[in-house]
Amino acid sequence: MAYNAQYLTLMAHGAGQQWWSYRTADAPAAVDSAGYFGGEAVAMLKVGDLIFVQQVDDPAAPSGVSAAGWHLVLSNDGSTVDVSNATAIATTDSD
Repeated sequence: MAYNAQYLTLMAHGAGQQWWSYRTADAPAAVDSAGYFGGEAVAMLKVGDLIFVQQVDDPAAPSGVSAAGWHLVLSNDGSTVDVSNATAIATTDSD
């Protein structure tokens, strides 16, 4: 898959920083590739923004989460956004 603007949501903002939520079926390694966030995201995402990403089976109606993590926007030159590797959040439940 590729970036889909429909699933990028601004959750909070203040003091020049923004926190975003994004759902995708793409693996974290794809999301952290330079240029993954394109189109209108280039104008919205600022260096230092945080993006909480959930890898789900179906972004429109998820029934399961296979990975989750935080990405930091490292650069945005006006045409390409690059984010950090994900800081993973556990998605396992041992009970």
